[in-house]
Amino acid sequence: MAPEHYFSELPESELKFRQIHVALAGQVRELITSNGIFSPERIDAGTQVLLANTPPAPPGGNLLDLGCGWGPIALTLAVQSPHATVWAVDVNSRALDLVRRNAETMGVTNINAVTPEDVPSDLCFMTIRSNPPIRVGKNELHGMLEFWLPRLDLESDAWLVVQRNLGSDSLHRWLESWLPTDFTTSRAATNKGYRVLKVRRK
Repeated sequence: MAPEHYFSELPESELKFRQIHVALAGQVRELITSNGIFSPERIDAGTQVLLANTPPAPPGGNLLDLGCGWGPIALTLAVQSPHATVWAVDVNSRALDLVRRNAETMGVTNINAVTPEDVPSDLCFMTIRSNPPIRVGKNELHGMLEFWLPRLDLESDAWLVVQRNLGSDSLHRWLESWLPTDFTTSRAATNKGYRVLKVRRK
């Protein structure tokens, strides 16, 4: 059998839940993860860098966590902005189930954990936050960003965290060359070997 990846749509390994304690949105929480997803033991270093180097989420509108995994970014956005609608998007069905379970545990009711196909095509977003799945390959990654970044609202920002040795600088150059002229891309932070890239729609 081929190796199972966190970006597998339907993980085939036997489901094994795991309780973890994490600092999320200002509190230590007991949440649930499992095998067959990205970073089941902890909030991974890249997501930690992203959460530490992005401003509070907009108070309302539609907010997107692209490649949500078990939900640390989406859950943070939902707590920060209880009047917003947070779209936690992933292809991994097991990850989406975990987001729903963790939202229920935290008493969060403003998250929609869905596959990309289940997001209404006319929605635009007040912010996009993502630790994108670099290991899917450059073509797949570029296609994903080409689909979602143009759905930023005017005067809104996307924040992406990418490990420096996995191509953050080349991704920065590609974004500058590919995005329309009403977008700008800048390096917002560097920490622990990661870059946080800010994409703004003017």
